[in-house]
Amino acid sequence: MLGARVQLKGWQQAAVAFGSAFGALLDPRRADLIAALGETTGKPAFERVLQRMKNTAEGREVLLERPRVISSQVSHAWDMPQNTFGAAYAQFMGSRNFSPDDRPPVRFMDTDELAYIATRAREVHDFWHVLFGLPTNLIGETALKVIEFEQMFLPMCMLSVVGGSARFSEKQRTLFFQHYFPWATKAGLKCTDLMSVYYEKHFHEDLEEVRRNWGILPCPDPKKGGV
Repeated sequence: MLGARVQLKGWQQAAVAFGSAFGALLDPRRADLIAALGETTGKPAFERVLQRMKNTAEGREVLLERPRVISSQVSHAWDMPQNTFGAAYAQFMGSRNFSPDDRPPVRFMDTDELAYIATRAREVHDFWHVLFGLPTNLIGETALKVIEFEQMFLPMCMLSVVGGSARFSEKQRTLFFQHYFPWATKAGLKCTDLMSVYYEKHFHEDLEEVRRNWGILPCPDPKKGGV
């Protein structure tokens, strides 16, 4: 079940968007503000994602069944054999003490369908971390936002890239723009439409196999070059 929605008028949406953007720049750790910014500026992008999902069999299946990335629905990933996508996801979450239930609910979408798309985009974020092999530090999160922008064209993603890179040290900024940014722009364009993937039905498959099937280009080790 999705969270309760709040209907906003045009000026109210603008006010929430501006306030969320300002607050998120001051404190990028505020997931609730980043989420509100994504919702109030992202409706056209989510509508395009919805149409793309309707154009693929697997995307239509996701829309029909509306799976949620919450503990009660993805706990079987912890039972998957080593080297599978599910096991890699479980290891990623467990090693960081993350819970799939921690994400803030969607509040500012007009329809149930768009609310689900926004929720799905938020909840598959950690799957993308696993597939692309990205860390959860500031550089890794900012690089993933580049991929998310290329996949969904959400304004919030580009704002997050600008805000994240502004907080880099000089060394981090050089590393990001010489290594992570060129790779992320290439990886985001090369892979399949990731919002149309029913990830939970691929938990049992080999991680490297699903990466090949979906055109995933994992992030090379910056110490070894390769971008």
